[in-house]
Amino acid sequence: MANKLLVPKKSYLASGIHFGSKRKSEDMKKFIYRIRPDGVAIFDLEKIDERIRVAAKFLARAKKILVASRKPIAKNAIKKFGEIVGAKVVAERFPPGMLTNPKLDIFYEPDVVFIVDPIIDEQALNEAIKANIPIVSICDSMHETRGIDLIIPANTRSRKSLAFLFWLLAREILKERGEIKSDKEYKFSIKDFM
Repeated sequence: MANKLLVPKKSYLASGIHFGSKRKSEDMKKFIYRIRPDGVAIFDLEKIDERIRVAAKFLARAKKILVASRKPIAKNAIKKFGEIVGAKVVAERFPPGMLTNPKLDIFYEPDVVFIVDPIIDEQALNEAIKANIPIVSICDSMHETRGIDLIIPANTRSRKSLAFLFWLLAREILKERGEIKSDKEYKFSIKDFM
């Protein structure tokens, strides 16, 4: 292990962030550590950790972040994340034209679009691609990654996994921005994201 993980290995394992699905796309194979006997993909914790670090550095530099997901299990996590890092949040149906039609009242020009699931959040993904806006996405083992600039491999089917990921990512963004100096200064718990 070259770098110490952002949190203890047992915290990653307890969140279930490392569980993929039984389906695997060619795009996501490089993040898979092994396949269990029942066919479930297990993500490499070091690669998850590395991608969270990269995403935190990238997102910390963005002035206007748009976080979007139609997934009901992601709603609380993305709202809390948006509140902490100052991101705009769309936690319901993504309004068509939000990124592509300047005539709409809801038109928004973010520096980056962050989605939870490229299948469910297809409208946000496609609009960001059309508008040439960088895209960060959490991807499960079955996802295609075409058009996504930065992939965070993780379990997208678990409320606990998503709460943990957004909790950790928000902490790391605040550290990158210099808003907090250590993990001890971070006053939020994973429950806040549930």
